[in-house]
Amino acid sequence: MEAVTNIAAYKFANLGELRALREDLQGFCKARALKGTILLAPEGINLFIAGDKQGADDLLAKLRAVPGLGTLAAKYSESAAQPFNRMLVRIKKEIIAFGIDGIDPANKPSPKLAPAELKRWLDDGKPVLMLDTRNDYEYKIGTFAGAKTLPIDHFRQFPAAVESLAKAGEITPDTPIVMFCTGGIRCEKAGPYMAQAGYKHVYQLDGGILKYFEDVGSAHYTGECFVFDHRVGIDAHLQPTETAQCFACMAPVTAIEQRDPRYIKGESCPHCFVTSETHLAAERVAKAAALRAFAKALPGSEPYDNFKPFKITQAFDGQPIGAFLRGVFPHVDVATWDVAFAHGRIIDEEHEPIASDTIVRAGERFFRIDPATREPDVCADIELLTSDDVMLVVGKPAPLPMHPSGRFNRNTLQHMLAQVYAPQRPRPVHRLDANTSGLVVFARSRHAAHKLQQQFERGDVRKQYLARIAGHPPQDTFVVEAPISTGAGLAGSRTVDDEGGQAARTEFAVLARLPDGTAMVTARPITGRTNQIRIHAWQLGMPVVGDPTYLPGGRIADAQTLPVGAPPMCLHAHTLSFRHPVTDAPLAFTAPPPAWAVVP
Repeated sequence: MEAVTNIAAYKFANLGELRALREDLQGFCKARALKGTILLAPEGINLFIAGDKQGADDLLAKLRAVPGLGTLAAKYSESAAQPFNRMLVRIKKEIIAFGIDGIDPANKPSPKLAPAELKRWLDDGKPVLMLDTRNDYEYKIGTFAGAKTLPIDHFRQFPAAVESLAKAGEITPDTPIVMFCTGGIRCEKAGPYMAQAGYKHVYQLDGGILKYFEDVGSAHYTGECFVFDHRVGIDAHLQPTETAQCFACMAPVTAIEQRDPRYIKGESCPHCFVTSETHLAAERVAKAAALRAFAKALPGSEPYDNFKPFKITQAFDGQPIGAFLRGVFPHVDVATWDVAFAHGRIIDEEHEPIASDTIVRAGERFFRIDPATREPDVCADIELLTSDDVMLVVGKPAPLPMHPSGRFNRNTLQHMLAQVYAPQRPRPVHRLDANTSGLVVFARSRHAAHKLQQQFERGDVRKQYLARIAGHPPQDTFVVEAPISTGAGLAGSRTVDDEGGQAARTEFAVLARLPDGTAMVTARPITGRTNQIRIHAWQLGMPVVGDPTYLPGGRIADAQTLPVGAPPMCLHAHTLSFRHPVTDAPLAFTAPPPAWAVVP
């Protein structure tokens, strides 16, 4: 197969008419089957594109005809396959996010130092401070000998890191400094910033590490160079190395580290994989304390601006964003969108307001701002029952929604766990209603989630609930097999559907018939339909006590999450039995019964 040509280029220049230029470039690239990303901003252009060589050359010729881009230089490389999935041309506030006003690389650049000249300086032992402006995970696999690295994971943190160096006395306004990064673009911003901050002798390595490798090889450089594409790391000959990148923590993983049993491709690496029971026990204690502290504050209960993301689908590619919103959210009144646009509440990824006639492309992300959002209070008495390196078992209180939806975003179990376990984002492998308490299992990786979800889908997981129902069943044990509808009604409710419903089976057993006319039962759902236990109890004419949706007399109410302090819905996920997703060992868990389930 013919090799794919990759080009990377950037240039700081004063650009105008960005919307027209975006549309022109989007169509131009699409017609030539080019894929990748072009970033346009008032300060210039940054691009990573792949396709056939003729198409790449045509694009560069077109760009060099744009005023200000006549000297746009590109770095070429080849790959065996197309590294990008789609073609995006985006307008952003900056082509490299920095967040400092008054930095003007196009008109006030810092002095550039050619690679050959830097090598001569280093050969001669000239006293200069080599300052690595890259993120911590980049310089992990290679940097210049003796270079000063910074503890940052985003370029926006660079100014604060430099300030810390100055306070520690490691740099002064008179220190000779040579800054470097991968290809030079970050130094284009960092250099003028340093000059603005009063540093008198600041140079940037022209073309970055990649140009240094190309011109003079690896002299004075140790290791590889991290690159932001499928290659991850390249050597001094600009050839891909065996270094990979961890999906979970994004750290580079060397060839030696990939032979470590803790490295699971796409899942974990030695930097984020917790193995020893001692470490796991310490982590459990720390995470449980952090979870209690974070949840106690009810993060969604103080007013905040809620940024609700949405992504443009292929069906609306090339159409105005207003048409997308009306088509995808038909239940929202058109006037609501008009108000949102008028008040600047529909924004792009740079948090810039956009107009309803803005043309959008498939794959682009935007946000709707709900200002001063205050979510309803929830019960946040979350209990971390156990955890290991691949999963968590949590005791969920009620009322507490599982995941962001409707009125809830931050006051949800999933959000709270994500904050406490960041950068991991634990995934629920099944769900409970907001008003149902009890056991929930979360996976700490996609691999574990897939393995656990397969057990739920096959019916290999044994679940048992405690429920208090309105009425006294005539038998001590009984089975309900009423099919459950697939379509949602009021408050997301389902109902019994004998014609087109999904097969469902729940096994009940009476624990006690109580004097108040209610009964305590166990309920074992053999299938896993939405609201299954609640619907089957309701279908019998004995709904779950406190259920806000499935009411006595066969009625359904438009009610969802109960307010804190209201009488509880008496349904509790009491026990769970399944097999460990990695070791296959049998596991069984029990959540202590709530007060309403304790029978005298």
